[in-house]
Amino acid sequence: MTDFTVRHPEEHERRPTQNTAARAMHYRPLTDEQWAVGEHLLSADRTFGAYEDGEPIGMTSSSAVDLAVPGGQVPAAAVAWVGVRADRTRRGVITELLTTQLRNCRERGEPVAALHASEATIYGRFGYGISCQAKQVVVDRARARVRADLPVTGSVRLLSDTDARPLPRALYRAIGLYRPGMITRDEPWWRWGHDRVLDRDDCLVAVHRDDQGTDDAFAVYRLATLGTVEQPVKGLEVLDLHAANPGALAGLWRFLLSVDLVAKILAKGRPVDEPVDLMLENPRAAAVTGVADHLWLRLVDVPQALASRTYGSAEPVVFDVRDPRLPENEGRYRIGPDGVERTSAEADLALDADALAMLYLGGWPASALAAIGRIRVLEKPALTRADALFRADRTPWCGTNF
Repeated sequence: MTDFTVRHPEEHERRPTQNTAARAMHYRPLTDEQWAVGEHLLSADRTFGAYEDGEPIGMTSSSAVDLAVPGGQVPAAAVAWVGVRADRTRRGVITELLTTQLRNCRERGEPVAALHASEATIYGRFGYGISCQAKQVVVDRARARVRADLPVTGSVRLLSDTDARPLPRALYRAIGLYRPGMITRDEPWWRWGHDRVLDRDDCLVAVHRDDQGTDDAFAVYRLATLGTVEQPVKGLEVLDLHAANPGALAGLWRFLLSVDLVAKILAKGRPVDEPVDLMLENPRAAAVTGVADHLWLRLVDVPQALASRTYGSAEPVVFDVRDPRLPENEGRYRIGPDGVERTSAEADLALDADALAMLYLGGWPASALAAIGRIRVLEKPALTRADALFRADRTPWCGTNF
């Protein structure tokens, strides 16, 4: 066992600690130029480092965001930069880091933590569950003719370099968090996740404007070499795309499909129900080449998190929640259209914290989780009621890398 301490980094330790996490994820240490932007991305009081003899051996951090949930929003911690030095793994470092972080989030009044997992086998044991998935789509432009009945609700223009920075910021705020799982983006995120990407990848930004003259969608994309090493092809890679309505979404895709001198369009991390294929005369021209876990959630304060969303119309269900890592969450909860309360009544369904997180945004029906053993059924009719209670109006999706 390694002797180490977990604490906030001192000011002079911030960059070495963050570089330790970068190395753990096989990135190069931050250059001076990157650090000039990256040092504002994470605050010291939300960062925890693991230190051995004064040297950083691991790190985790988070940012304060609002997370869209069915019926509203909830304060959340967007967890990132989780890593342990390669020669100090499997010694309890990550366990101490993440447990300390979860308790800190609870103390801050953030009932939910969220992350994108670099490895899918790590976070379940800390109570994180896959709240939603995302797909990767590749469109063969030569075969992708847009259907004649696809709505035309405005026009698309390319932004100048001057407008490519501020306008997507304003549009993202104006469009709002239109799916459960989406999060707010603060200014440090925009500097790191948008401005830096524009400079690094020579990206272009397209904006859709409706017939009334209001901007209502944007897409960030870049030229890319797609295909295989043996058969490379010119293509476009869509990095960020948000639309206020189906007409705006259709308009952006119509534009992307019209760009000359490219053979394929690649869009990663898109909503699983985004109907790109149905916009085309030949739906097979848009192939889903992968579906993977997208956003992982952890209910840090179960009563507060459950009370922060709304529920469908069904008779209440009593859930017995098991959470040995945060035992204050354990107990029985009566969940119904009128809200949530602790109860001593007999449980209808029993589950662990990670399975509850999978239910939370409505991405997984309780019946589907019960069928694979993630929920223990004590009263069978309760499954149908639980499906109705947790169902969301829209398929959850995050759409923001962090």
